[in-house]
Amino acid sequence: MRITCDSPWSAEESRRLYGIERWGAERFTINSSGQVCVQVDYDRRVEVPLPEIIKGIRERGYELPVLIRFIDLLDASLRRLHRGFARAIVDQSYNNAYRGVFPVKVNQQRQIIEELIRIGGPLQLGLEAGSKAELALALANLPEPGLLILNGYKDTEFIDLGLWATRLGHRCFFVIESLTELSLLIERSTFFGLRPLIGVRTKVSARVGGLWTETSGDRSSFGLSPQQLIHALDQLKAAQMLDCLQLLHCHLGSQIPDIKDIRTGVTEACRFYNVLVAEGAPMGNIDFGGGLAVDYTGGGAAPDSCNYSLEEYCQTLVKTVRLCLDPLQIDHPQIMTESGRAIVADSSVLLFNVLGTMRFDTDDDHPAIPQDSCRQILELADLRDNLEQIDAEQAYRQALSCRDFLRDSFRAGRLDLRQRALAENLFLAVAGKILRAIPVESELPAGLVGLRRNMADIYYGNFSVFQSLPDSWAIGQTFPLLPIDRHTEPPWREGMISDLTCDCDGKLDSFNLAGTCRPTLPLHPLRTDEDYILGVFLTGAYQETLGDLHNLFGDTHTLNVRIDSEGRFELQQEIEGDSIGDLLGYVEYDPRQLNEKLRCTAEQAVRSGRLNTEQRRDLLRFYRELLQGYSYFKSNEKR
Repeated sequence: MRITCDSPWSAEESRRLYGIERWGAERFTINSSGQVCVQVDYDRRVEVPLPEIIKGIRERGYELPVLIRFIDLLDASLRRLHRGFARAIVDQSYNNAYRGVFPVKVNQQRQIIEELIRIGGPLQLGLEAGSKAELALALANLPEPGLLILNGYKDTEFIDLGLWATRLGHRCFFVIESLTELSLLIERSTFFGLRPLIGVRTKVSARVGGLWTETSGDRSSFGLSPQQLIHALDQLKAAQMLDCLQLLHCHLGSQIPDIKDIRTGVTEACRFYNVLVAEGAPMGNIDFGGGLAVDYTGGGAAPDSCNYSLEEYCQTLVKTVRLCLDPLQIDHPQIMTESGRAIVADSSVLLFNVLGTMRFDTDDDHPAIPQDSCRQILELADLRDNLEQIDAEQAYRQALSCRDFLRDSFRAGRLDLRQRALAENLFLAVAGKILRAIPVESELPAGLVGLRRNMADIYYGNFSVFQSLPDSWAIGQTFPLLPIDRHTEPPWREGMISDLTCDCDGKLDSFNLAGTCRPTLPLHPLRTDEDYILGVFLTGAYQETLGDLHNLFGDTHTLNVRIDSEGRFELQQEIEGDSIGDLLGYVEYDPRQLNEKLRCTAEQAVRSGRLNTEQRRDLLRFYRELLQGYSYFKSNEKR
């Protein structure tokens, strides 16, 4: 498919190009008018266009960028996970239940936790805490009696708070990460006069693929080695507390792309479980941690996709446990997973407007060529005019050679600026013709690698990669990204996305199109006096917590949206983004002191005649209002 400015185009072609029906199945689509829509299932499927939601947001006084949390999608993801395991338990004749556990670290935001606890109540959703702070928020929010899984290294305060949770009636499992904390747990539980529920975390040696492979295998940071597990058993027996050991915990890995790796890891974990039962521990629970992948690309392969469905994941876990335990006549344990990413990822969408573009093609494909031009300029002009008769890779190599020679000549003073500009124009004309002849979804041949990247426009987005999409910078995570409107027009420009920060890493230059990773994204040219808005999807896991204050860009506005059965939307919660004053406070500046320091500076300027008293007043008022304002770009357009 070759996309040009006059190509016939439809919403269906955009759905195929951006892959929205794969990574956004049953959650997002593009309607016949070319608008991206969120989908919610009631008795019928309801679609609400994102441009309508943005219009409503602006009418309520909010500027872009904004993070929208679709509460309905959060509810649907949690229920879908539990339905998947319920079906697998029936299909596999499994004689126990499934308990979902949400790991707080995936998204600690209060609105997320409160909503999950609300909808997870009938499903008996538990919470996993890996620190004292996470346990503190979990304990205050989880209704009694609830399920708590305590991971991470634990000091006395962490263990004591867990014991208080036990006394309150929660089923609180202390997952042992080291022999030192087991000794401390035995000591503190004796002091409290309690018999704690204990789990042991084992290292499964099977390694998984994907971006988080270091979280798996016997070199992973957490868990007991086989020798340490034996010591733990002996220690519990000596303390007459083996009956407290009722959980095996193992983390198979994060965002596991291959179902075979999951099956291998579950099989090895069950071998550990069998040994613990044979040693006399009552057990009864097995927690497989995270691992259920989110299909960020719809491509079906690592690292940002997966080759299995949610249903296949559930069936694999349940069936593998049954097959491992039945020959030994061991009772089926309750299965737990901590599938936080799969629960929250698809509920959040980052929306930002494009502020402008830098184009790397030429508006003049046929500039006048002076008769006295050097050989390399004439050669570029000939390539431009006769490109159809030359092999594309050969032509590109020849054009690069001429351009580089002419740049060297300019640096040496043998070429003037007008000749340099002409040479650059001719090179861009040649490269543009070559690129436009290649189907947009095709991989470039070896001799043209880098052509799309070198010719791509830069679209300047009103957001911060480091604040809103830190995983895209830190580990190369690819998130689905596309315009939210104009999908009945051909996206004939190729672009990369640059953010507002003064950092060359503040960019998005890895995109997935039809299952293929590309350095550029098909986009539309900007129109005068009309916003061009891009959406980044599936951002609900980790991004809010990991975001940092690079260039002091803070949290965006966050709006929790619920959609009713008639297709109407309601802003249930509105959380204003950080003000400039808030951000300065985070780095230990007091806005009141800053105002006072500027007042003194302005007063001195009045005394020296650089400002008059009216200008002083205007400056101080402007500065106060600035500190109270949004840190992101504000449009000058009056709405």
